[in-house]
Amino acid sequence: MAASRTAASAHEPGYVSAAAGALVNVKTGKHLWAREQSVQRPIASLTKVMTALVVVRAGHLSKRIKITQAEVDYVAEYNLSNAGLHAGDILSARDLLYGMLLPSGADAAMALAESYGPGITKFVAKMNALARKLHLTRTHFTNFDGAWTTDVSTPTNLIKLGKAAMAEPAFREVVRHHSYTLARWPHRHYYHWLNTNELLWRYPGVLGIKTGWTPQAGECLLFEATYRKKTLIGVVMDTSPTNSGESFVSAAELLNWAFERHVPIPPPVPPPVSAPDGVLGSLPSRS
Repeated sequence: MAASRTAASAHEPGYVSAAAGALVNVKTGKHLWAREQSVQRPIASLTKVMTALVVVRAGHLSKRIKITQAEVDYVAEYNLSNAGLHAGDILSARDLLYGMLLPSGADAAMALAESYGPGITKFVAKMNALARKLHLTRTHFTNFDGAWTTDVSTPTNLIKLGKAAMAEPAFREVVRHHSYTLARWPHRHYYHWLNTNELLWRYPGVLGIKTGWTPQAGECLLFEATYRKKTLIGVVMDTSPTNSGESFVSAAELLNWAFERHVPIPPPVPPPVSAPDGVLGSLPSRS
């Protein structure tokens, strides 16, 4: 479907492969570009932005959380992207935010949900309650990591979610990192996590936010960038059915157009970790 936009301009962005998306000026709220902006779609690991926001707003990020075998088994059974957590390790909630948001660890997301619910059911209820508070009227969550196709939202709602998350200093601090390392410590293994958001080092001025991919959702990317005191937040959804990195190219095309820049855009490069953020169909219910 052809793209539409409300800002007056004599040209359109270059080829953007997203089935849906939006680009907004953070300060003015002006929509610069949009495509299927009100259509609900599965959002894959963009769900973890809400998981992080619930945790950050609850606070107590220094709380110590013990990793259980259930979290390890969960990502292994469904072949989900993970932080490689070890059962018995004790990490702070802040550390687990890095493990969830950088390598898109479903194991870290589950540990946070279990602790901050407490329990999965109560945590998902908190996610949906916060969605209502933020007026995300076309957003609904059924789990904590986006592995179910029933986690849905729209470009317009995801922009609102991204703005709310980036308004939290603790969230901004995490997603700006290219990598994060935890030294080996009593009751904790060594961890080194790389950010799946390649746009951070491929486009100057990018500040975050989060990648996502499942076969049904396709590649998704929620992103924010600043250039010459102008900050834009955008999302592209279903840019490619495979995890090829096409979302980074589409996002960069939009940023070049909106900022009137000419940053070279390299072709898509598949990320080193190919495990999906989710799986086909529905996962068994958990409490």
